[in-house]
Amino acid sequence: MADNETHGRFEDVLAAARPELRPVCQSLRDLITALDADFVEVVWPKQKIASFGLGPKKMTEHYAYIAVYGSYVNLGFYHGASLPDPAGLLEGSGKVLRHVKLRDVPATQAIAITELLQRAIAERKRALE
Repeated sequence: MADNETHGRFEDVLAAARPELRPVCQSLRDLITALDADFVEVVWPKQKIASFGLGPKKMTEHYAYIAVYGSYVNLGFYHGASLPDPAGLLEGSGKVLRHVKLRDVPATQAIAITELLQRAIAERKRALE
């Protein structure tokens, strides 16, 4: 990951978040890194987004992103419209993107969040085979 005008570090996303949301961001990142030891992370500080995938290409190789907003953190899924979501957590109406709004650390630790991430990682691996 290059530090330049476009890309940054995860700490840039944390710095952009309100103090009470920083643990939410960190918890999500910890979960993603635990589920995918070979993850590629690309950070866009101006957009307050950290994106995760199997390679550096956002829409083809990435499976999820963490985006900071005023009172919540989005866990977004680049191909979320195709993911099974038995818990009904995913929001959005676009052709491919979906997201979940999270406001506290316990919400990030829900089994349904882990399962969505596992499905998203597996979906991208299948798509890129």
